Amino acid sequence: MSALRRSVLTTLASATAVATVAALVPAAAVAAPPPEPKGQPPITSLQQVATAMKGMSLEEKIGQMFVLFGYGPDAHKPDQRNTNLYGVATPAEVVAKYKPGGWIYFNARDNVQNPTQLATYSNQLQTVATSTGIRVPMTIATDQEQGVVVRIGPPATQFGGNMAHGAARSTADARTAAGITGRELKAMGIRQDYAPVADVNVNALNPVIGVRSFSSDPQLVSDLTVAQVQGYQKDAGIIATAKHFPGHGDTVDDSHTSLPTINHTREQWNTIDAPPFKAAIKAGIDSIMTAHIVIPSLDPSGDPATLSKPIMTGVLRKELGFKGLIITDALEMAAVRAKYGDAEVAVRAIEAGVDQLLLPPAPDVQFRAVVDAVKSGRISERRIDESLMRILLLKLKKGVLFHPFVDPAKVATTVGTPDHLATAQRIVDKSITLVKNNANTLPLSNQARKVLVTGWGVNTTQALANSLTKRGATTTVAQTGAAPTDAAIADAVAKAQANDVTVVLTQKAWDTRVTDKLAKQQKLVKDLLATGKTVIVVAVRDPYDIAYFDQAPTYVATYGYQAVSMESLTKVLYGEIAPAGKLPVDIPVAGQPATALYPFGHGLSW
Repeated sequence: MSALRRSVLTTLASATAVATVAALVPAAAVAAPPPEPKGQPPITSLQQVATAMKGMSLEEKIGQMFVLFGYGPDAHKPDQRNTNLYGVATPAEVVAKYKPGGWIYFNARDNVQNPTQLATYSNQLQTVATSTGIRVPMTIATDQEQGVVVRIGPPATQFGGNMAHGAARSTADARTAAGITGRELKAMGIRQDYAPVADVNVNALNPVIGVRSFSSDPQLVSDLTVAQVQGYQKDAGIIATAKHFPGHGDTVDDSHTSLPTINHTREQWNTIDAPPFKAAIKAGIDSIMTAHIVIPSLDPSGDPATLSKPIMTGVLRKELGFKGLIITDALEMAAVRAKYGDAEVAVRAIEAGVDQLLLPPAPDVQFRAVVDAVKSGRISERRIDESLMRILLLKLKKGVLFHPFVDPAKVATTVGTPDHLATAQRIVDKSITLVKNNANTLPLSNQARKVLVTGWGVNTTQALANSLTKRGATTTVAQTGAAPTDAAIADAVAKAQANDVTVVLTQKAWDTRVTDKLAKQQKLVKDLLATGKTVIVVAVRDPYDIAYFDQAPTYVATYGYQAVSMESLTKVLYGEIAPAGKLPVDIPVAGQPATALYPFGHGLSW
């Protein structure tokens, strides 16, 4: 611990402490706060931060280190799932019980109905946080990475995602997208985005990162990561979170279900995985999220990075000089629970140097374990204060402490505006990559034709059909899913024979983890090609699929499956725009990861 931090922690409530803390916060962060809304919490200055820290109980301090969630879309509506997890029925009661420092929204946990509802929900939560106990507002967060990982769908503005930005190669557009996303989140009361993903996806068989990464090139990932940090933090004024440190890009295992090991040498880590995080730190990133992965060259103990003091403190804090907030990836994931029990995981994460614990699967057990670790002397209260200081200073810097509420009536003036939607379309238009056009099928003429849209995605196939219909096509949709049945394949083949053109959408058809998925998506494409009709194959997620059916004469990569990507795809299909995207990764030959079938930078146009 530096002398400066030791001084802050030991004399926090004194005038000297306030001056010291002031030196750590940019001048803009301590400007006069805006007019206080009804229910405004009392902490509006550095002096009050110091006083609040001195007055907190141990339990209240530890509460700030937890980031929780609640089931349901209303803070005051009981849900049995909350009772099962927390022992109380409503999200409001969860906030009152634990006084957590953070909160996270999930669409999959029935949090999200629409942006206005989220703004109201945020206010409900903050009202409880600022009217009980220590009266400290929470930092509300979500994973709005864009592309394939979004928690808030339309009418919020949707973008193509990280690999789409990598294909377009525009730092300006990546920053603009982050700025728009950040401003829309802020209007809903969400002040932290767990983005951007700074992982370098050098493994085509990576099941968990893939298109969530910008590229396989460390420099391109670094440049786009910095652009998005600037968009979130400088342009939107929210907290960006680079993830997943120390780098999750070279694994064939999914840390949600198992504990991956990345066998990069220290030199490989320095040249491949570290550069984007170093660049983010240099750019002033507020927060970094850990990865539940083992990297023996950084720590030979076999502990996941989240629980590794050599990695969290030794590498991230000391070597890279990161002074911001470290938050774990979700503690409910199997990878971090594989070696130790839940109670021990929480304690070891803090011992490693982590500041906040995200989504503890046994909150009562893990909360009590941390309290007991301090009371027994295993963890010092000074160590807790160090994290608490970072948490509160970041809340002050971002205005969370003195302006936690939003106006639901004004959400529509920021979220999904015509200008935002048009900008998103313009940005995504630049990302579509024409990988193969051997038969010169593209661009299609403007003549009327019958088009079959088949393959993966109920919403995606329909969105593409809608875009084609606007151009005068007569469309038929035959969605077949990620693992098409033989009957669905036969039906699609029959429909293809009755149409002029077939567009088949694939989604991770390369994925060898599920044999049925591997066989069936590939079989669908090959059977459609065997009809002899015009078939356009489109990968709507990872671009690697073509390695498994390279006989396809026409292949396009969109890197995302939102409606905005389908509209851009249609523009390319009809020649309204020329394809401008360039592969941000190698597409390797199937089974030969070191041999490029289509190399980084490849992309056709006209």
